[in-house]
Amino acid sequence: MARKNASDDPLAPVTLAVGPEELLLDRAVREVVAAAKAADADTDVRDLTPDQLQPGTLAELVSPSLFAERKVVVVRDAQDLSADTVKDVKAYLSSPAEEITLVLLHAGGAKGKGLLDAARKAGAREVACPKMTKPADRLAFVRSEFRTAGRSATPEACQALVDAIGSDLRELASAVTQLVADVEGTIDEAIVGRYYTGRAEASSFTVADRAVEGRTAEALEALRWSLSTGVAPVLITSALAQGVRAIGKLSSARGGRPADLARELGMPPWKIDRVRQQMRGWTPDGVAVALRAVAEADAGVKGGGDDPEYALEKAVVTIARAARSRGRG
Repeated sequence: MARKNASDDPLAPVTLAVGPEELLLDRAVREVVAAAKAADADTDVRDLTPDQLQPGTLAELVSPSLFAERKVVVVRDAQDLSADTVKDVKAYLSSPAEEITLVLLHAGGAKGKGLLDAARKAGAREVACPKMTKPADRLAFVRSEFRTAGRSATPEACQALVDAIGSDLRELASAVTQLVADVEGTIDEAIVGRYYTGRAEASSFTVADRAVEGRTAEALEALRWSLSTGVAPVLITSALAQGVRAIGKLSSARGGRPADLARELGMPPWKIDRVRQQMRGWTPDGVAVALRAVAEADAGVKGGGDDPEYALEKAVVTIARAARSRGRG
C-alpha cells in the first residue's frame, strides 16, 4: 500500500508520489483530486505528461485566476522533464501559489533526482508508491484493501488470494472489490478458492495443504483438478516442497511466540499458526520421508520418469501418510 509521510494533507501545496507502481501512483492522484473537489466542486484538474509541459507552461497553469479557482496540476513521469522545465518547477517549489495543488509523479530512480531532492527540500508531502516485489508486501496490501473496504477476511483468505492472483496489484485490488461486492460476512479461504481455484498458484498450494494435513482423498482430488485445468506439474512439486519444508523448519525450531518464530524462520506470524496446526502427527522421520518423496516427484516431472501425474500422485500419498506417522506409531 502507499506509505505517506507525517504531513498527510492531500491539499498540501505540493504532493510528491514516488515509485514505479502505477496503481499506487494513480491512487495518489485520485486522493488529491477528490480532496480538492470536496473543497471546491469546480476545481480545475490538469493532468500532463512531460511532452505537454514545455518551458513556461507551468507558469501559465499556476498564474492567479480572476475567480481564484482551485486547481490541481498533475505532472506525470516528472523524471523525464526537460532541463528547462525542471528549472520552472524548482522555481515554483520555492513559492507555491494558493488554491493550487501540484502533484509530481516520479519513478524514484537516479534520473531526475535533482527535482526529487528539490521537492523534498521544499517540504512536499510525499507518498511512496514502491513496486511490491515481496510476497509479504502484497499480503499486507490485500489486508489493507479489505480493511479499507470495511470487511473482514481471514489471514488464510488473504494469502490464498495473493497465491492465486500473483504480483499484479491492479488484479489483486480488483479481486478484493469483487469478493467484497459478492460475499457477505467474513471472507475465508474456501470462498477465495471457489472464485479462483482455477489459478495455478492457488490450486497447487491447495494440493500441498491437503497433503501435509494428511487428507489423502482431498489432496488427490485437488491434484487431479489442478492437472485438468492446466497447472504445470513443476508448480505442484514446488508447493509440496514448500509445505513439507515449513513443517520441518517449525518442528525443529525453538518454542516461542509466533512473532519471534516468524523472525527466526522468515515466515509471517499467521503462517506460523497455520503450520503449527498442520504439523500435528508429523515426526522427524516423516519429514525425511516426505522430502525424499518430493525430490523423487520433482525428478519425475522434469523428465526423469515416464508419467509425471503418477509421480505426483505417489508423492501426495506418501506425504499424506507421513503426516499421520505419529498416530500410527
